Amino acid sequence: AAGPSPSAPAVPVPVPVPVRRLAPAAGRVYGRRWLVLLLFSLLGFAQGLLWNTWGPIQNSARLAFGFSGWDIALLVFWGPIGFAPCFFFMWLMDKKGLRVTVLLTSSLMVLGAGLRCVPVSDLEIRKKLIHGGQLLNGLAGPTVMNAAPFLSTTWFSPDERATATAIASLLNYLGAAGAFLVGPLVVPSPNGTSHHLLVSQSNTEHIKDRIEAVLYAEFGMVSLIFSAALAYFPSRPPFPPSVAAASQRLSYRRSFCRLLSNFRFLMIALAYAIPLGVFSGWSGVLDLILTPVHVSQVDAGWIGFWSIVGGCVVGIAMARFADFIRGMLKFILLLLLSGATLASTWFTLTCLTSVTHLPLTTATLYTSCILLGIFLNSSVPIFFELFVETVYPVPEGITCGVVTFLSNVFMGVLLFFLTFYHTEFSWFNWCLPGSCLLGLLLILCFRESYDRLYLDVVVSV
Repeated sequence: AAGPSPSAPAVPVPVPVPVRRLAPAAGRVYGRRWLVLLLFSLLGFAQGLLWNTWGPIQNSARLAFGFSGWDIALLVFWGPIGFAPCFFFMWLMDKKGLRVTVLLTSSLMVLGAGLRCVPVSDLEIRKKLIHGGQLLNGLAGPTVMNAAPFLSTTWFSPDERATATAIASLLNYLGAAGAFLVGPLVVPSPNGTSHHLLVSQSNTEHIKDRIEAVLYAEFGMVSLIFSAALAYFPSRPPFPPSVAAASQRLSYRRSFCRLLSNFRFLMIALAYAIPLGVFSGWSGVLDLILTPVHVSQVDAGWIGFWSIVGGCVVGIAMARFADFIRGMLKFILLLLLSGATLASTWFTLTCLTSVTHLPLTTATLYTSCILLGIFLNSSVPIFFELFVETVYPVPEGITCGVVTFLSNVFMGVLLFFLTFYHTEFSWFNWCLPGSCLLGLLLILCFRESYDRLYLDVVVSV
């Protein structure tokens, strides 16, 4: 056979070149993440403040607006009722992002706060407007209570996530604490127990004017936060801060199937929902519970205030510790729930002084209630981080939405019974140590895993 022509050009044979697999680029964080965190945290603070407006001043509100005990319980009850469309807000956050969800949430809060301020002379219409305003504020609950882990994953690096989650989630509780402080100090008590300088003028009209001043101030604050979010609140940064933030998540339907079929997730979901749901309902009517043991409206307000503030401070400190020493979430929760069980048992036995003969003093009530609030409130961000780690790659908003929905179901059931059995509260107090002990046992049996952390630490190396 004839060989190739000497004049024919040689055809170059392509030589395969090995392609080096590049490791994922390190995430990038932006200074504006703190502004986003601040706006979201302020929104959560305002929502908690509006939700807890009436509990700390329930005696004054009864006199000024003719509220009954059932009305006071219902005003608190609108919080868990507002979680009925929780899954819609989770879907909206998953599909449209944080900006759309936050703007819808803040607009509902502005409308609700405005309804409470409508100057109507007819007390029955005024009460209905106030109830309507509390419901609209309750509808903001799913976003401010669920979106913290989603925000921290979207904007913050892995060594800042737990801290950001703690700040964003606990500021809602701090708002509720602010109501314990603002309400009793601004609004005089009808029974003369207030330390306010104008206590001698505590007639009905004066008390009503002071309550309306609080309502107008809260409306102004919510409107200012809404305006700031409207001006600047981006859904996400230009580049993700971590591998986990950039990774693909499960669809809405597959996420629910994964959650409901994951026995380990259901264990920790109940460990969170039962004690935190019971404690939230108990805190909302703390003044009502402490009145039979002759605790004034102001003292009840201070007890509620310091219990939540202490929980927020310890919660942020615990989250910072969890950021530095990873893989310790279960251990931290065991410590916190053990302390909550002991503190709630102490409070309940103290209130049964005729049976237990334990000293019933202001100091013992302050100490037991504050310790209980510190242990339970500080566990919230730790629980949230453990939820996300356990079921990753289920989106953070859906995961936390399911557990907070469960928590509000338990809170709603408890407050529902309170509307019928509000003459004696020993059964309500016993629910606290029982729920904390059950949560402790569930966490003790739980096997922890850190799937999201593994992705960030190993894959990004």
